Amino acid sequence: MFERGERIFLPGSSGEPSSLVALVLAAPAVAITTSFVPGINDFAGRHIGDATIVTGFFMQPALAGAQRVGSFRHLPLSYAGIVKWLDETEPFDTCVVQVSPPDRKGICSLGPAAEFTPIVLRRARRVIAVVNSNLPYFANAPKIALASCTVQVAADTPIIGYDTGPVDEAACRIAGHVAAFIGDDVVLQLGLGKVPAGILARLGDRRGLKLHSGMLSDGVMALQASGALACNAVHRTTVLLGPAPFYRWAADRSDIAIVPCDKIHAAGVLSSIERFVAINSALEVDLFGQCNLELASGRAVSGVGGALDFARAARLSRDGLSIVALPATFGNGRGSRIKPVLGSDALVSVPRTDVDVVVTEEGAADLRGRSVYERAEAIIEIASSQFKGELRVVWAQMQKRL
Repeated sequence: MFERGERIFLPGSSGEPSSLVALVLAAPAVAITTSFVPGINDFAGRHIGDATIVTGFFMQPALAGAQRVGSFRHLPLSYAGIVKWLDETEPFDTCVVQVSPPDRKGICSLGPAAEFTPIVLRRARRVIAVVNSNLPYFANAPKIALASCTVQVAADTPIIGYDTGPVDEAACRIAGHVAAFIGDDVVLQLGLGKVPAGILARLGDRRGLKLHSGMLSDGVMALQASGALACNAVHRTTVLLGPAPFYRWAADRSDIAIVPCDKIHAAGVLSSIERFVAINSALEVDLFGQCNLELASGRAVSGVGGALDFARAARLSRDGLSIVALPATFGNGRGSRIKPVLGSDALVSVPRTDVDVVVTEEGAADLRGRSVYERAEAIIEIASSQFKGELRVVWAQMQKRL
């Protein structure tokens, strides 16, 4: 199916063409680029074929060995940067894409995930369409004529889903602090996980909310049912991730649009949004407000994703707000996620200049208009009580060098 040296694009998130993934990854001596997301589309270095090189935009611990030997390449780009790279790189020989069964005109929907696929499809020399009978036809998503696909493969595999699970007490407290910053008539971006789910659950009494996000989960259903969403707006995302009933619900809605990343993350698009509130997570935040999203105890576990694009846009948006939310501790309280300064075992994924508010379950540090000293003092106050004393001692020493 694949020739030596062939360049292949393999979509991730809920657009993963599951029935062909193993075959594509195991192909020998090809070059694969994938948008697989940690925790959603997991794979390991042992799945990569001989002399094949896989390029991805997120790192995963299971790929550490493959990265060391050169069979996996992590490109440290934000989503806006990925769009630019895809536009400028050589066209792919093959794009493997999952699609719905065609309508009566022979047109298929890409379903709940647009992501980078439409960008690649514009120039790909060959398209392999995995026609999945389980994929609903999304009317408000990118389309492709089945007849234009070089190869068609039938499948009936489940669509990649996401289960948030119960929202724990810490996530509920974080969500409560974040929700206090969200008023009516704002444009909202948030990701996946317990904290975003908790935030959505607390916004039912808001009105006129609009969504402009990289990913949305099933908490949107309750938000819409409560009347919180602006009824005259089309809410846009590159990916929906949730259980199967969520996909069926969204497929029939004209007010939810699945659009590619160049329509969501591009600087020109984001700069035009007023009252933009971006809520992103982090693994660690230091006393300057710098955020690490990528390394956990020195191990590469993720990538920048769209957080940098959204944080900067919200920070500069008229009446906008860039919020970073994270638990105060990790390892059942054994370590603090609030650090004196990000060191050699961390990366600055989002700089301090793109952060307005840092939130933990202990409270919110509003950094707007605050000096370097005032920011550090505010961030210490939202650290876990067991680490505040140590942070104050280290900060006092740091001040002598500032």
